[in-house]
Amino acid sequence: MFGKIKFISDNIAHVENVGGSAGTQDLMNVHVIFEASGQRILGEITEINPEIIKIRFLGEFTNNRYVNGVIRKPLLSSKIRIISGSELKEIIGVESSESFTLGHSAIYRNYHIYPSINDFFSNHFSIFGNSGSGKSCGVARIIQNIFGNKNMFNFHANLVIFDSFGEYKNAFRSINQYHENYNYKFITTNPTDSEDVPLQIPVNLLNLDDWALLLQANNHSQLPIIERTLRLAKIFSQNNEEAEEYKNHLIAKALLAVLFSNQTTASKKNEIFTIIEVCHTTDFNFDSRIAGLGYSRSFSECFEIDSNGNFGESVLITDYILKHVNDDLEEVKEPTIYSFGVLDFSKAMEFTLISEGFQNNSKVYDDAIILKVRLASILNTKVGNYFVNMGHGTSEQFIGNLLMNQGKKSQIININLEDIDDIYAKVIVKIMCRIFFDFSKSLKNRASIPFHLILEEAHRYIQHDIDTFLLGYNIFDRIAKEGRKYGVILGIISQRPVEISDTVIAQVSNFLIFKMTHPKDIKYIEEMLPNISSDVIAKQKTLQPGSCVAFGGAFKIPMIVSLDLPNPLPYSSNCNVSNCWNVKKKEDQSVQDQAETINNINLQNEIDSQSTTA
Repeated sequence: MFGKIKFISDNIAHVENVGGSAGTQDLMNVHVIFEASGQRILGEITEINPEIIKIRFLGEFTNNRYVNGVIRKPLLSSKIRIISGSELKEIIGVESSESFTLGHSAIYRNYHIYPSINDFFSNHFSIFGNSGSGKSCGVARIIQNIFGNKNMFNFHANLVIFDSFGEYKNAFRSINQYHENYNYKFITTNPTDSEDVPLQIPVNLLNLDDWALLLQANNHSQLPIIERTLRLAKIFSQNNEEAEEYKNHLIAKALLAVLFSNQTTASKKNEIFTIIEVCHTTDFNFDSRIAGLGYSRSFSECFEIDSNGNFGESVLITDYILKHVNDDLEEVKEPTIYSFGVLDFSKAMEFTLISEGFQNNSKVYDDAIILKVRLASILNTKVGNYFVNMGHGTSEQFIGNLLMNQGKKSQIININLEDIDDIYAKVIVKIMCRIFFDFSKSLKNRASIPFHLILEEAHRYIQHDIDTFLLGYNIFDRIAKEGRKYGVILGIISQRPVEISDTVIAQVSNFLIFKMTHPKDIKYIEEMLPNISSDVIAKQKTLQPGSCVAFGGAFKIPMIVSLDLPNPLPYSSNCNVSNCWNVKKKEDQSVQDQAETINNINLQNEIDSQSTTA
């Protein structure tokens, strides 16, 4: 079979094919050992012809441990043999409490691939492939294998799946069959079953950056508006005397600016009434009573225009307004504990726009109108239902509640976003990932609570957005760069890697590549991944559904892995058109009756039409 090494070119040995074509048909991609005194070099058969067998060098065994890469080429006199079972297990791993079952080898029968849990799940990983190539089934199978591992009880696992189409509900709902203390939680924007939990994000946990994303801010001049609004919303949420005085102060300052402007009296009245209409308190509303000497007037009556074209009670109203001006209130500190809703934020924005520095500024007004329209859209659609006033909860409490389900710790939290537009789905995912990341950074024991954020259809979320320009960072870029240190790990699943941020892809350590055919995606993967070879690219083009090329830090060498079908399956299969079209035999008669009835109705309509015409 293997003769002498005829010559070595670059990283390939050209070996004499002693047996010719007989007996060599099943050797493609099989691994061999070049053995000499004190040397064992691993190679992979890449080409076979009747005269020559080409073998590419992969690495070397040193003290029975495999080391990737070859410094010394094998001797021309090396003995060449098929890899042994013990050597193969050193490469593909063995079943233990520190490994998990990925799948079985597509090259070696009856051998399974057992990557190290630490090597795979302590680093960001990506799963790419065409639609129908087996990505969703692969993810479901891997997670089922993890919790089905009898050598480990993974009680403290935290797998947060952002599910674009609700595919994994069926695959994980019975996870407690592996162990009674395993639990699965399904959070959705559209609850349909009794065990479904509605998606709710506390408004008080949203920071300036979150609001900027939610309101789709697109320039820096909008950030001061949002920042001021957030500050006022926090202060007004206290509902105390100081908050009420602050509201009165803002209204009074706005009214004074109008009163002493060079507008006509009628224009002043219109603008003042507009301010009171959108921003009013007990002391400033149309029915507020303003006391004079021996009489009183309502607020609206004070602005009646006399025959001279002036306000009839200008002195009275000016004195009243000045009593509510208190510039010291501008220094009031934001409370550290607060709670408010989206509607409260909207009201705070109205006060922001009448504040000094924002009022009568045409550029700010244009930017503010865009923000107000988008905020109104959130309030008036179902998106507003996902952001709720949940009291004075902290991020720790929010995450704690997120991980609990009916009093039990949940290891898998499936967040279904299938009925949300991409714009808001992306923002929700960013906000929740930011909360997880900030929480993990605040832990005293770094990386003591790992979170795996698995993003199905990741190209919907991890994109080349305006975030970096507007905010100075993108949360996915930040997690990709720093998340491993704090135990926040990304799992990226996508059929369009070319649309994903290259900054994130560059930080991924492990890859499972299912069949891909689009030339742009193939070229992108080849150029972006530092440890991918043309051989790996060639392999993935011919993969069967459910098989992938696995490579990266968790794998000693790139290998073809066939994953078993998950049980139960996710909702990711194609529509069964034949079954939908076909009518069962017992239903044939009723269908025929319906068809005859329809034909009779059509015939009668035609007769009636002809009779009417005649």
